[in-house]
Amino acid sequence: MKYIDEYRDARVAKKLAAQIARRVTRPWTLMEICGGQTYTLVRYGIEELLPAQVQLVHGPGCPVCVTPLELIDKAIELAARPDVTFVSYGDMLRVPGSRSDLLRVKAAGGDVRMVYTPMEAVKIARASRSFGTQRKVVFFAIGFETTAPAHALALQQAQREGLDNFFLLVSHVLVPPAIRLLLESPHNRVNGFIAPGHVCTVMGYREYETLCRDFRVPMVVGGFEPADLLEAILMLVAQLEEGRAEVGNQYVRSASREGNLPAQRAMEEVFEVCDRPWRGIGPIAQSGLRLRPQFAAFDAEQVFSLTSGRVQESPECISALVLQGLKKPMECPAFGVRCTPESPLGAPMVSAEGACAAYYHYRRHAVTRPEGCDVR
Repeated sequence: MKYIDEYRDARVAKKLAAQIARRVTRPWTLMEICGGQTYTLVRYGIEELLPAQVQLVHGPGCPVCVTPLELIDKAIELAARPDVTFVSYGDMLRVPGSRSDLLRVKAAGGDVRMVYTPMEAVKIARASRSFGTQRKVVFFAIGFETTAPAHALALQQAQREGLDNFFLLVSHVLVPPAIRLLLESPHNRVNGFIAPGHVCTVMGYREYETLCRDFRVPMVVGGFEPADLLEAILMLVAQLEEGRAEVGNQYVRSASREGNLPAQRAMEEVFEVCDRPWRGIGPIAQSGLRLRPQFAAFDAEQVFSLTSGRVQESPECISALVLQGLKKPMECPAFGVRCTPESPLGAPMVSAEGACAAYYHYRRHAVTRPEGCDVR
C-alpha cells in the first residue's frame, strides 16, 4: 500500500538507523511532540535501533492528556444532566476527573455517546429536534490545531440549520506556545524537536521557524510510521552535528510550509486565540482557542453557566514530568501497579496517544511489537 508499507520496511529502518549511528558524535536529546509519534516509537522499539548517544523523550502532544482537570469535571457535570446528550471522542470517556469519569456517568444512566467525527454530533442534534425531544447536545471539542477545523465546520453547519440545541465544550490547545514554554524552562534538556506532522499539515510550519531562530534549536516535521521517525531523527542529528538550527520537513507527502489555507480560514472564522491551562503543566499564555463572541450561543461553558473549582491531581501521578520530557512513564512508582488503563491516576495512561499507555502496552514487561511489524 503506497505511503504505508514502505514506511514500515525493516530494511529501510535498519539503513536509517545505521546512518544515524555513523553521523552522531556526541549525546543529543530529542523530543517528539505528537502522541501518535510516541506510540510508533514505543510500539516498534525505535529507541532500541538508535545509538546510545541519541535519547528520546516525550512531549505534551496528547490532546486528551493536557485537557485540564477542571474541564473534565465540567464535562462530567454536563453529562450528568437529565436534559443533556453529551457527545465525545472515545478516548475521553475514561479520562479521570477529580471524582469520576464520563464512562461512569454513562453507566449511571447519563446520555453519553461516543462518535468519530463532530458531524455525528450535529446529526444527533438534528435528530433530537426532528423527534421533538429538544435535548441539548454538547460536543466535547478537544484537540490541537488538527481537529479545530472540523469542529469549526460542524458549528457552522449547526448554525446554518438553526440547531439551537447544539453546543461545544471547547478545549483546543496550540503546539508552538507549548514548545516555547518548554524551551524557556530552566529544566529544559531538549536539543531538537520532531514537530507534529498532522498539526503542520493543517497549520504549516512557519511558526516553528521563529522558535528555531529564537532558541537555536532545530525542528523537523515528522510523519508517523517507523521510517518517518527514523528519517526525522537523522535530519535532526545532521543539523545538530553541523551546528544548524532550521525547520526541516520530512513529512513532505502531507505537510507544507503554508499548510491547509481553507482549514485555517475555517478555524479563524469560529475561534480566537486565548490563554489556556494545560493539565499537568499549568497555564500557557496564548496557547488555546475559544469561540468568538458571535458564537456565544453555542458555547456550553457560557450557556450552562459552568464554574470551575480548584481541584488537585493525584499526588502519585508524575504525568506533568512525563509531558515535559523530564521523566519517562516507567520511572513512576505507580506505573503498572496502582496506575493502569483500567484504573488510571492520570490521563496519559488512558489516551490512545498517551505515553504511559504506550509504555504499558508495549514496554511493561519487555519490548514487544505487533507480529509482522518488527523493524529490528
